[in-house]
Amino acid sequence: MHIAIIGNGISGVTAARWIRKLSDHKITIISSETEHFYSRTALMYIYMGHMRYEDTKPYEDWFWSKNRIDLLHAHVNGVDFKSKHLDLDNGSKLNYDKLIIATGSKSNKFGWPGQDLDGVSGLYSFQDLENMELYSEGLKRAVVVGGGLIGLEMAEMFHSRDIPVSMIVRETNYWDNIMPIEEAQMIGDHIIEHGIDLRLESNLQEIIDDGHGKVSGIIVKETGDQIECGYVGLTAGVSPNVSFLKETDLNIERGIVVNEYLESNLMDVYAIGDCSQHSNPAPGRRPIEAVWYTGRIMGETVAHTICDKKTKYIPGIWFNSAKFLDIEYQVYGDIPRELPNGISSLFWKHADNKKSIRINFDTSTKVVIGFNLMGVRYRHEICDKWLAEGIHIEEMLPQLALANFDPEFYDCYEKEVVALYNEQNGTSISLNSKRGLNDVFSFLKNKIRA
Repeated sequence: MHIAIIGNGISGVTAARWIRKLSDHKITIISSETEHFYSRTALMYIYMGHMRYEDTKPYEDWFWSKNRIDLLHAHVNGVDFKSKHLDLDNGSKLNYDKLIIATGSKSNKFGWPGQDLDGVSGLYSFQDLENMELYSEGLKRAVVVGGGLIGLEMAEMFHSRDIPVSMIVRETNYWDNIMPIEEAQMIGDHIIEHGIDLRLESNLQEIIDDGHGKVSGIIVKETGDQIECGYVGLTAGVSPNVSFLKETDLNIERGIVVNEYLESNLMDVYAIGDCSQHSNPAPGRRPIEAVWYTGRIMGETVAHTICDKKTKYIPGIWFNSAKFLDIEYQVYGDIPRELPNGISSLFWKHADNKKSIRINFDTSTKVVIGFNLMGVRYRHEICDKWLAEGIHIEEMLPQLALANFDPEFYDCYEKEVVALYNEQNGTSISLNSKRGLNDVFSFLKNKIRA
């Protein structure tokens, strides 16, 4: 059986690796982006000089032939689902028995005048990185449109080369459509402290043509201000990269609609990762989740189903992590931007306005439902365990130091968090002062045994 996989991101590559572990099927990964799989989240570090492209490849180039996974560097123009073949940009066709579509996302464009000028792109693909590099030499100013994680990454990239950058953000605070207001304001303050021109409650009206097909500036809709620039980054979110399949029999809404087994409406066709849209997502989860770890889980899940071990996709407990300039960010479980009725939040913030710990819990049952961490790192396994078990906050707080994953000699703030809870609730909980590797090793050892 021949399994074709369109896309060599984390989803497609994980599927290929697991299919090989479970079978001897022929596997071909097709991608027009790069010849080999690389870590997309490391694009910024290539630009900033921290890594080389070859350093971002998780596997050596010989890995693929050794594991009998064929790589085809080509662009898929279309798919004939009836005759089961892919139409490639070199004029050839590639037949398949089963097809996995893992084409990822593309940067959003909203019909702005000038959005297709030279010197305008998103930050999703390796080609986007090359485009940034092409226009960076002698660049006097860049403008980034959008205030999500990718937008700040792009701003940091320009900032690392001393290129002035303005961020055009429509929200009242940076990313406050996702984060609680306290954390959003903290990151906004941090962006400004770094000398980045953050313009909140602002929208892009137009990208200005220099008369030769290249960007020369932008106009801010609300004020009419014109910002001269030689590059515009469009980072107002991403959407499933499925436009080349829109005129087919595949069921597509925003993404390719799949069931709990990641099966599309067409026989032997599956969709995973950013391009998939779940018809019946798990409670509290979105139909489309463009994050690394869900893509990895989908890749492993679909491999089992294709290899005759039909498996439902279970995303597990929500998790994400990022870095806002030099403030690290982690979220586990349910941390909505606004607290719904019946949910309480224990929120502690350091006086330096660069570190905070938020713990959400059910007001009536006191069951912990989420963690939000800024500038403080907690262990994934421990937070995941507490959330899965539905631990009572007053049972968890004495153990809170066990979760801390900051390096040795870093200051720890769990004592302050427990004291704040006691003050707010009239309790007298004490923090177990034992914080060390023995506690962690004991926990992990028991976890492995279980």
